Amino acid sequence: MNTLRIFILTVAVAVSFSVSAGPNDPLFVSLTTDEPHRARMALSFGKHHFDNGHPLSVFLSDKGVFIGVKSGAGKYAEQQTLLNDIMKAGGQVIMCPMCLRHYGLTESDLLPGVKMGSPKVTGDALFKDGTKTMSW
Repeated sequence: MNTLRIFILTVAVAVSFSVSAGPNDPLFVSLTTDEPHRARMALSFGKHHFDNGHPLSVFLSDKGVFIGVKSGAGKYAEQQTLLNDIMKAGGQVIMCPMCLRHYGLTESDLLPGVKMGSPKVTGDALFKDGTKTMSW
C-alpha cells in the first residue's frame, strides 16, 4: 500500500511539474536522504526531465552526501550510475561541503565530476531564472 501511495504521489508531482514548467526551465534537485529507494526516485525523476531538455543540478546534502562519495559504491551502485550518467551528459552534481565535513569526509572522497559546493556554485544553480526545485 505504501508503494502505491509513493507511485501515485510521484506521478502527480511529475504531471504538475510538466504543466507548470517552461520548455527549458532548469531543475534543482535537493537530495538529503541516504535511503536507496528515495535517492533512486529523486535521481530518476531529475534525469527524466534532464533528458527532456531541462538543465539539471543535483545538490547532495545531509545524509545525501553518502551517495556522492567513493565509499558509497557498494550500497549506492545504481544511484552512482545515475549520477555519472547525469554528469557525463552535462548535468551538475554539487556536494554540500559542511555536510561532507560533518560526516568525516573530504573533497578527496568525492566521485569524479562531483563539484564542491559554495555559496556561488550552489546559488548560481538554485537562483537561475525559472528554476524549479524538488526535494527528497
